[in-house]
Amino acid sequence: MAFAMRVMFAALTLTAAMACSDGPLELANLQIGRSLNQDHSVGSVTTLFKPNETVYVAVQTNAAGKGTISVKWKFGGQVIDEPSKTVSFDGPGSTEFHLQNSGGFPPGDYSVDVFIDGQPVGTRAFKVGGSPTS
Repeated sequence: MAFAMRVMFAALTLTAAMACSDGPLELANLQIGRSLNQDHSVGSVTTLFKPNETVYVAVQTNAAGKGTISVKWKFGGQVIDEPSKTVSFDGPGSTEFHLQNSGGFPPGDYSVDVFIDGQPVGTRAFKVGGSPTS
């Protein structure tokens, strides 16, 4: 009887530990575009923006996990912003970041580097061109 109780206690402890542990986040997809869906995925995928548009990037992960997702927005080789978010998901998830400039972006080549827990997982290049009304 005592042996059965120890086995049952060990099984419950193991089950509780497994339920509480989240694994590391893993990248499933990177999206870039000019609008977002309700689930924080990109609604209008593009790599060409007007100077007055907001640029969105969605970092999609494929399983439950927790960690820190960060991005590094660059114009040419110059870093212009480095936001990060601590997240925890019970399943696949999407984390959005956006870049906007009320005065408009200068035309040129831009990129966004994406990191999960400090490790690089991808880059997306995009271009800003034309005038704000074109």
